[in-house]
Amino acid sequence: MSTALVQRNLQFLPSGPVGSVDAYMQAVSVIPVLTEEEEQFLAGRFQDDGDLDAARQLVLSHLRFVVHIARGYTGYGLQLGDLIQEGNIGLMKAVKRFDPTVGVRLVSFAVHWIRAEIHEFVLRNWRVVKVATTKAQRKLFFNLRKAKAHLGWLSADETRAVAEDLGVSERDVTEMEQRLSARDLAFDPAPNAGDDDTVYTPAAYLPSPESDPAFSVERDDWETAASDRLQVAMERLDERSRHILEARWLTEDKRTLQDLADHYGVSAERIRQIEANALKKLRGMMIV
Repeated sequence: MSTALVQRNLQFLPSGPVGSVDAYMQAVSVIPVLTEEEEQFLAGRFQDDGDLDAARQLVLSHLRFVVHIARGYTGYGLQLGDLIQEGNIGLMKAVKRFDPTVGVRLVSFAVHWIRAEIHEFVLRNWRVVKVATTKAQRKLFFNLRKAKAHLGWLSADETRAVAEDLGVSERDVTEMEQRLSARDLAFDPAPNAGDDDTVYTPAAYLPSPESDPAFSVERDDWETAASDRLQVAMERLDERSRHILEARWLTEDKRTLQDLADHYGVSAERIRQIEANALKKLRGMMIV
């Protein structure tokens, strides 16, 4: 029975790449729907024996249902092919979790998983800025958007009714209604916008952290004071220590430990020790 069933479904699959969504929908529409007996048999083979061919047949025979569900979400401005693809992922997850002993047909069980994947895709891609992140907001997003297509802006009574029906607060309903009515706004100006063009993007209204005169004066004063303290501290060092630090840190052509060791006739390790002691003294003198 299993070999015949596999061969029967394989003959309806397209032999090459699908060129368009229409071609895909036409291909999946001719794949026969499984009978309850066939579905139970294949699900049992997959659950008990891990038969991937059986799982494949379960998925193939239900692709037409994914197309039907995905078509209901085309009003969000997303490509139907992308919606179908996400729905197919949900279908595969449903097949993996389907238990044939419960007595429920796979299509009834899979609806939840198909819709869940499509919902996630819509929420991720409907706008650049996410409008729904919590469970309550997601429930509001799909139900409220459907209601607003017929009601327009909600009155106080309609807001209260929607809140009671969905088990959320009236404030959440109002906030989601405002989000649905808003639109994305580019943060940066358009690439071809000229200097004289009026820019209404948020980036034009954000103050620069360095634009505050008090901040600029404070920074300049700190840098000047730090430079003065460093100069005074360097003058307090002995001549050799000061020369080693200058040669190692304060010139463009920095000297190596071995260069300085050859200059003073000592080991490189001794130069490193003098450098470390000098830096320690500098830190102590720089602290105000």
